[in-house]
Amino acid sequence: MTAQQAISEGAYTVAPGMGYLPLEFLGYETEVLSSKETAHIGTALNGMSPVYDVSGPDALEFLRSVCINAFRGFQVGQIRHAVLCNDKGQILTDGVVARIEEDTYRTYWLAPALEYRLINSGLNVKGEDQSNKEFFFQIAGPRSLEVLEAAAQEDLHDIAFGRHRMGTIAGLPVRILRLGMAGGLAYEVHGAAPDTETVYRAIWEAGQPFGLVKQGQVAYLMQHTEAGFPNINLHYPLPWYEEPDMAAYFDTQPMQNFYNKYRHFYGSVGPDAEARFVTPYQVGWGKMVDFNHDFIGKEALQREAEADHWAVVSLVWNEEDIADVVASKYRGRDVEPYDRIDDRPFDIYFNLGGQPGFAYHADWVLADGQRIGTSTGRINSVYYRRMISLGFIDKRYAAEGTKITVLWGRPGTPQKEIRVTVGRYPYFDLENNNAIDVGAVPRPALDVPAGA
Repeated sequence: MTAQQAISEGAYTVAPGMGYLPLEFLGYETEVLSSKETAHIGTALNGMSPVYDVSGPDALEFLRSVCINAFRGFQVGQIRHAVLCNDKGQILTDGVVARIEEDTYRTYWLAPALEYRLINSGLNVKGEDQSNKEFFFQIAGPRSLEVLEAAAQEDLHDIAFGRHRMGTIAGLPVRILRLGMAGGLAYEVHGAAPDTETVYRAIWEAGQPFGLVKQGQVAYLMQHTEAGFPNINLHYPLPWYEEPDMAAYFDTQPMQNFYNKYRHFYGSVGPDAEARFVTPYQVGWGKMVDFNHDFIGKEALQREAEADHWAVVSLVWNEEDIADVVASKYRGRDVEPYDRIDDRPFDIYFNLGGQPGFAYHADWVLADGQRIGTSTGRINSVYYRRMISLGFIDKRYAAEGTKITVLWGRPGTPQKEIRVTVGRYPYFDLENNNAIDVGAVPRPALDVPAGA
């Protein structure tokens, strides 16, 4: 596909060399609802996700030395969410670790920060980039298990949340993982890059009787806020270029440094990068921090744990104030309007005026006019018909029902305090993937009725 064809067909490129990704197929509204009503297949991370194997006698020791996780009881076939921090306790990256062999751990989104740490670890450990060797599909929604079983022609009910195992689709070996960030039942399918198209077509064709739809990039980017899962490069930037040695290393990684070397800041927080960097406690991951082992950032996070200052919340935006922001652009040429809020379903920017880089939007959250944190990841929730965002705020204001405000508008432009209410967290209130008992899900591959 040429660049011109991509534009005409509604696609965009995230970073140089990463190809074009469709923004929408059936419209983002239909695609978002599929995760709650039928199922979708998404390829947003295919070819984008850094895949990096860590192996060797000291592999587990190395992971423990750089992650807030202790990886206790971590067995082959399990998956763990992992977080790396810098000395300040700020998140350098987070992602997934799958233990695929006794001394081999496959990681997603942890490199290149993980590779930088490995090179300088001094341990008996080996790292190997697998990014161009593996495809990556996401299948989510209440009928996602049926879709996969029809494609694989085998019973996959045994794959519990946070687990993975090998299977076959179209006669080709694949790794099937049960996890996802949309909130409900979800899986991933990974396999060898040359098998990408064959496996995709097999899943797509098998999924038609179950209402499977294709998920575009817009719908994919709207899932995390609703599910209460803050995400790197969506909800916050990463402090990759604040330390000279680390910055020099990332300059050798042009496929991955894109998101943080060329940062563009939007929203009322303005150009303050430090105000946008976050710690595990700010984003609600404090329970993951295990202080019973040594790791980078431990001392800073101990101080933060003792302060017990932060909470992550859902913020529900006042519809009258939203309407006033929208109306401001229709008040004539003598009135400067507020920053637009209705021309995109979320605060992610695809058009940066021809400038390379990635955009981050964050707004100040105020209580009685005082800053108490930031709001990020604003979306127009299709399912709940609300505008919501995530707030990383002072825990004194985190009780559900608390009335506070979000300051809308870049510094130097008209700004408005939009009333928001602290809502349930996560805002997603359907059964979560980690709690779903798939026993009642039909087994199309075996033609076994539900509950049998």
